[in-house]
Amino acid sequence: MFVLADFGRYPAEIANLAKDVIAPYRHVVMTVDSSKSASFEERPILLYFRGAIYRKDGGVIRQELYYILKDEKDVHFTFGSVQGNGINKASQGMASSKFCLNIAGDTPSSNRLFDAIASHCVPVIISDEIELPFEEVIDYSEFCIFVHASDAVKKGYLLNLLQGIKQDKWTKMWERLKEIVHQFEYRYPSQPGDAVDMIWQAVSHKISSIQFKFHRKKRYDRSTSGIIMK
Repeated sequence: MFVLADFGRYPAEIANLAKDVIAPYRHVVMTVDSSKSASFEERPILLYFRGAIYRKDGGVIRQELYYILKDEKDVHFTFGSVQGNGINKASQGMASSKFCLNIAGDTPSSNRLFDAIASHCVPVIISDEIELPFEEVIDYSEFCIFVHASDAVKKGYLLNLLQGIKQDKWTKMWERLKEIVHQFEYRYPSQPGDAVDMIWQAVSHKISSIQFKFHRKKRYDRSTSGIIMK
């Protein structure tokens, strides 16, 4: 069994959901205090992305979206990195935005999703192959927007979708983000319900599932039952 943040760099016969566990990336921005988290009206940016724009393989969609969104009103879509003051800029930008783009790059996922969660910025996930941590117990549709890549690259589709999400709907997702953010926090020592605790729970569930399948497979295995067929 492997505990991985992403399956993107491994062939399916090496790493897969049947036997392995997905863990969260460690976010790089500071977690926003729930009592100080900006509300709908206090977030002037509709949609935010800061990161590498030109990627290979599945990440080509970043470039397509850049050309679609770069000049749109209330959209911040720029190149950026963690170097220099990059983390602070990303932290300020996400905390001032209603929605944060999480687009496939070299791998289906990245720390950007968990930066958005830590910033209470509703994640917009455009990554058809993404696997998410703890999805057996967390319903991501309660605080994330999922968009197929084929839809996202249609001119006007993404902005029309996000502009159609009313304040009460967004606020409900924002409140849910504040409720679950601790489940993606790595703490030392670990605390109940944090990322480390959640990973161990997922490992336990996975072991139980594997054992269950193994035991079912043995139901009619005469060779190990001590029975000699005549």
